[in-house]
Amino acid sequence: MPHRPSLFSWFLLLAASPLLFGSNVLTARFVAGEIPAVSMAFWRWTLALLILAPFIRHELIAGWPEMRRDWRGFLLLGALGMGICGAPVYLAGQTTTATNISLIYASAPVLIVLYGRLFWRERVSAVQAAGVAVSLAGVLTVIAKGNPIALLHLHFTAGDLWIVLAANGWAFYSLMLRHRASGLTPFARFSGICAGGVMAMLPFYGLEMGMGQVADASWRTIATLLFLALVPGLASYLVYGRLVTVFGPGRAGMTLYLTPLYNAALAALLLGERLAGYHLVGMALVLPGIWLATRKPAQ
Repeated sequence: MPHRPSLFSWFLLLAASPLLFGSNVLTARFVAGEIPAVSMAFWRWTLALLILAPFIRHELIAGWPEMRRDWRGFLLLGALGMGICGAPVYLAGQTTTATNISLIYASAPVLIVLYGRLFWRERVSAVQAAGVAVSLAGVLTVIAKGNPIALLHLHFTAGDLWIVLAANGWAFYSLMLRHRASGLTPFARFSGICAGGVMAMLPFYGLEMGMGQVADASWRTIATLLFLALVPGLASYLVYGRLVTVFGPGRAGMTLYLTPLYNAALAALLLGERLAGYHLVGMALVLPGIWLATRKPAQ
């Protein structure tokens, strides 16, 4: 007999998932400039791995032969999913708003559709293509701050461009994850990717420290890194996994469309950011565009 979640469970999971994912962006803005970007990404996933590993040690032991055979794949996935999708977000937090970060990063599902067609020959319907165009128009509206002339002269905020890089990293990470078969359990695979990300970031972490960019060993720094590991790291993964199990991947993915709305409201409330007209126009284009772009083509 299929499991039927209660109405309370539905609203709790629906509310928690985008909030947990969005907390990463809000944290990036809250501690902007206090903790070096690579250090923040490196310790976020190092701590997440150290916290998770003891609970799944049997899965890790059983999956170790496959991890050892495919170490290059885990290194690449970790570099994309934890490195390129991590440090650029924290760099962006130093020069652009949480609302901009959320709206631009929201284009990742659209990029997945676009790159899936270009590099993996995945089928794209006319509706999906229209969604890609509409969503990208919304992203460009946010980047250009509603001024098309800015696109002609490339007057972008550096933080906006860092987020474009992060969104591209997430798109390639998601596609490679989809097209690389694995015999590991989800948690073991996630841990392997975390380990790959930590190893990929290690040289850049050392370079950052060599340049004198070292975080203060304060309680605020420690609390921030633990929060990043536990909340947007592990908790977001666990809750999203629960959503997929209970409601299916389609409905679970829909909840993430709420993340830009959450972040815009919380950034205004907690960080004092002003919601501009171009943000509203961007939302009006990005969110419906994502919905159209991620609809499955008719069989």
